[in-house]
Amino acid sequence: MTTEGPPVIAGLLLAAGGGRRLGGRPKALLPYRGRPLVENAVRVLREAGCGPVHVVLGASAGEVRERADLAGCVVVDNPDWAEGMGSSLRVGLASLAGTGARAALVSLVDQPGIGPEAVARVRAAYRSPAGLAAAAYDGERGHPVLFGADHWADIAATATGDQGARVHLRNHADEVMLVECGDVAAAFDIDTPSDLERLA
Repeated sequence: MTTEGPPVIAGLLLAAGGGRRLGGRPKALLPYRGRPLVENAVRVLREAGCGPVHVVLGASAGEVRERADLAGCVVVDNPDWAEGMGSSLRVGLASLAGTGARAALVSLVDQPGIGPEAVARVRAAYRSPAGLAAAAYDGERGHPVLFGADHWADIAATATGDQGARVHLRNHADEVMLVECGDVAAAFDIDTPSDLERLA
């Protein structure tokens, strides 16, 4: 008699951005507490209980692999990263095929204000491969987002440009479980030079 273990919730980190508004500095390599920002994002997913962790690289992928410690992660390159987040989401979800993951918890590399506690809350919202959940900040949907495996094919079919999964989430808005995280996380992005102060 075999007993089924807890469901596999994979962490999917989108870290391909080229930092166009940051003068072309790849976001994954921005310094944060003495190390590349991508390492912090991986740590957050792991501490929140996600595994395996898949990381999608794009801009300066070779340099990121050299400079960042991504040991234990499945690292995949998105050759079309310049097309926007949608292409990275498609590549990342495709890399999860065959892993046995029942859901993917998707996070963005440039949101260091979102720590393990918020990610763990969203992870805990998993109910089935048909489920959808997202962090909310004062009631507004944000990241990270949990996609049950039943949704992956449709997300991949509709993820274009910088839309990511927005179309899919809009079409299934009544199914998305919102998990309030505003009390434990700050959902800012590192997009412009003035945002770099938040990495101090």
